[in-house]
Amino acid sequence: TNLDRGAIEARLSEVRTAAQKKGLNDLAGMFAGVEGMPRAQMEQRVHNAQKWLTGKMEHGDIAALLDLVDMNLHNLK
Repeated sequence: TNLDRGAIEARLSEVRTAAQKKGLNDLAGMFAGVEGMPRAQMEQRVHNAQKWLTGKMEHGDIAALLDLVDMNLHNLK
């Protein structure tokens, strides 16, 4: 998949929504206001969230979205 900025931001919005539904407010908060965020800041939040989810298999759906975003962060301009 080759996601552009809009698609990346949409996936991070999905992460935020999924985290909110699961009561993971700290995780959801990491992705508040990501629209238009500089690449470096977005990368840091994605990587922090991935670390936070390590070993939490019950949140594999969210981890998969973050992995997809991570693979496409180089497309941000």
